[in-house]
Parts: sequence; structure tokens; C-alpha cells
Amino acid sequence: MAIEIERKFLVKGDAWRKGKRTRYCQGFLSTVKERTVRVRTKEDKGYLTIKGIATGARRMEFEYEIPLQDAIALLELCEKPLIEKDRYELEKGGIVWEVDEFFGENRGLIVAELELENENQYFPRPDWLGEEVTGDSRYFNSNLIKNPYTKWQTF
Repeated sequence: MAIEIERKFLVKGDAWRKGKRTRYCQGFLSTVKERTVRVRTKEDKGYLTIKGIATGARRMEFEYEIPLQDAIALLELCEKPLIEKDRYELEKGGIVWEVDEFFGENRGLIVAELELENENQYFPRPDWLGEEVTGDSRYFNSNLIKNPYTKWQTF
């Protein structure tokens, strides 16, 4: 069984833009809190991901590469709006940070996340790291299709 331990933070400034950038498009076939089923395209690859309910920073995660054409077809079946974002990958102190800059109905939102080996693992905090939002379900990608960032009352 695959376990994901992930922490999520808001981002400040622009220093994170130095990382390698990749365009993502993703959608959800299921967004019930007990399980999400995500379809994603990343450059010329497609992925299908199943995630269990989050308990703190950890949850079950299973990800499988699928043919790109299948992923594109499955995106048509997904709830709308689709999530469009550029992901920047940066390394700091042996930790890989993924910073997502969202577009479309979630434009203006920038979130950094990192995957850890255990929930108490130490990690150096980059200067551009802001408030932690790991436990705030508004920032779950599966919830950003139901309540897009541009529709939030306050930022």
C-alpha cells in the first residue's frame, strides 16, 4: 500500500520561479472525501490517481501512468472546471518542493507542497514559504473545482 505524507503552504514573493516548470491539466472523476479519483496530463504523459481520506498530512495514494490519449478522453468526463496549473520543482536541503501556480478559475492561487518520509521529518523552510494550509480543505485540488479560488470572499 502506498502512503503519501504531504504538507502544503501558501507562497510569498517570486524566488520560487527559478525552478523547472511543467504544465499540468487535471480533473476529478470522484471527489467524495473518502476517495478521490484524479486524471492528469503532464507534458506527453497521462496519469490516473486514487487517493484515500486524509488523516493529518497522510493518506493512501495510488498513481498509474496511462496512455495520454486515454487521459485526454477521461478529462472530458471529469467534473468542471478542470485544474490548470504550472508546477515548479525546486530543491532545498535535499527536499524537493513543488510550487503550483494555478490558472483559469483558480488564478492567483500559488501553493507549495512537499512529500515527507514521516510526519515529524525536519525540512528547511525556504524564504518564500508562507502560512501552512495542510489541514485546510479549501486548498485540496478536489475542492478547488467545487469552490474555485476566484470565488472566495477573502484572499
